[in-house]
Amino acid sequence: MTTHIRLHLTGLAAGLILSTHALAADEALIAAAKKEGQVTWYTTQIVNQFVAPTAQYFEKKYGIKVNYVRAETSQVILRVLNEARAGKLQADIVDGTGMAALVKEGVVEKWLPESVKRLPKEYYDPQGYWTATNLYVRVAGYNTNLVKRGDEPKSYDDLLDPKWKGKMAWSVSPSPTAVPGFVGVILSEYGQEKGIEYLKKLAKQDLAPLNVSARQVVDMLMAGEYSIGVHVNNSHVQISKQQGAPVEWMRMQPAIAFFSVMGVTKGSPHPNAGKLLADFLISTEGQKLYADAEYLPVAPEVPALDPSMRPDGKEWRVHYLMPDEVEEKSAAWLKIYNDIFR
Repeated sequence: MTTHIRLHLTGLAAGLILSTHALAADEALIAAAKKEGQVTWYTTQIVNQFVAPTAQYFEKKYGIKVNYVRAETSQVILRVLNEARAGKLQADIVDGTGMAALVKEGVVEKWLPESVKRLPKEYYDPQGYWTATNLYVRVAGYNTNLVKRGDEPKSYDDLLDPKWKGKMAWSVSPSPTAVPGFVGVILSEYGQEKGIEYLKKLAKQDLAPLNVSARQVVDMLMAGEYSIGVHVNNSHVQISKQQGAPVEWMRMQPAIAFFSVMGVTKGSPHPNAGKLLADFLISTEGQKLYADAEYLPVAPEVPALDPSMRPDGKEWRVHYLMPDEVEEKSAAWLKIYNDIFR
């Protein structure tokens, strides 16, 4: 458990005065959830950083056991779909960046907590199937022992400098938050023709294709295996930097931002407990746990621990990849990646 979360739990236990947005869930829902006694959460969040301490907090608050399964987005989607098709659905609540695929297959229930109405409208599904919980901002990171400060690439064009050839790595998992999302933003930023031209030039830089998570790319960067990690989460770099690792991140223009979204599944074993956990995660109380774990919360009343990590849309532009866009275009983006880089 991180120090921030441990302090947060202690403070809340002593009596935290919450805003009106953090009012307890409906008493009938709480009672029904407690009767079910447990909830199963399929998540893409990092266990030690957020999932385990949040599960512990929820269990202490409601007396409901939290069973969690952590995997990458593509694995979570496949597991939920396979369970649903077999009539053996285990997940009560799911989060990640691939919710649109589950909605399309009819696995997600049309339900959202009332408190989502305080969020900006683009942060939750107008049809009522999902709500964002936190924001991922993708940038480039570098090892400060291998790259002199001030010499690091500051733009996508800088990544094309011959001095970086063979010294960069990125995650090439099929997840839309990996290389497909990078391709999508480059095409949006440069236009189709110039974007393809840029990607062909980048392919000549011999980026190491790692079939790992973005977090693991940062771990390899910390170990000095590569000088630069392309398309990594700034929160992962920031956490490691604060723990003394020789890493730093750059404000690429535009930043690439994804929402991690959550939804409750249809026909799950513990539907009320799933709804209660969803309600908790989007409440002010739950959003503070995201912030304390150094994630970027979506609740407007909960600031990030380091506000500089969130693009302001002005001095630091951002391109948001929305769940529906990712679902619609990620296959085409992946094909472009495969055609150019493999």
